[in-house]
Amino acid sequence: MASAGSDTRLQRITIINVKGGCGKTTVATNLASAYAKLDLNTTLLDYDPQGSSMYWLKSRPSDAAQLHGIAAYPVRNSTVTRSFQLRLPQETERAIIDTPAGLTGLGLIDQLRDTDTILIPVLPSSIDIHATADFIRDLFLIAKIRPQRTRVCIICNRIKPNTLSFRGLERFLRALDIPVIAQLRETQNYVTSSEKGLGVHELNSRSSQQDIDAWQQVVNWLENREPTVLN
Repeated sequence: MASAGSDTRLQRITIINVKGGCGKTTVATNLASAYAKLDLNTTLLDYDPQGSSMYWLKSRPSDAAQLHGIAAYPVRNSTVTRSFQLRLPQETERAIIDTPAGLTGLGLIDQLRDTDTILIPVLPSSIDIHATADFIRDLFLIAKIRPQRTRVCIICNRIKPNTLSFRGLERFLRALDIPVIAQLRETQNYVTSSEKGLGVHELNSRSSQQDIDAWQQVVNWLENREPTVLN
């Protein structure tokens, strides 16, 4: 059963940025586990050939909230058709899509087809800010994303407040007309939870409460509803 207030229609949420190392897999796995914990039928699709999301899923404990995984990257010598490989379970309510870095042109357009929400992780560094600015331009000019049909939002990742790099990121984000839905701090909790196949909100630790609050913000914005509780 889905939580009260949830829209149980299929929604596709694509975690994407042209820049590698910005935390797409961290965001995808934590978001997928958050939805699973809320009793929404969740499928995690891993388009990155590195397969990090699928590796995380294989480590997931049997007593954790369950979710379905699809290794969506092309497989050599596969006897399965591409359409069959990417087929979602019929009961899927949230499809969380982890994408590879470096998507451009037709690859970018194809990756974003039929998505409902585009979620862009951004790191507080000048290199990441520059790459993200170019990527956002490509979203609107090349992929022809229209905010009236597809929601676009940003998550600030690995934040260290009161640093020069963070102030630079804040200045960049103020210039955009795109909502920033959460700031994820840099903490060992993400490393610990990833190694266990868990979301950071699934750690039974006092030190993770701030991270739980951040993920509540993310889910509440995506669901556009009253605050819910993940822990």
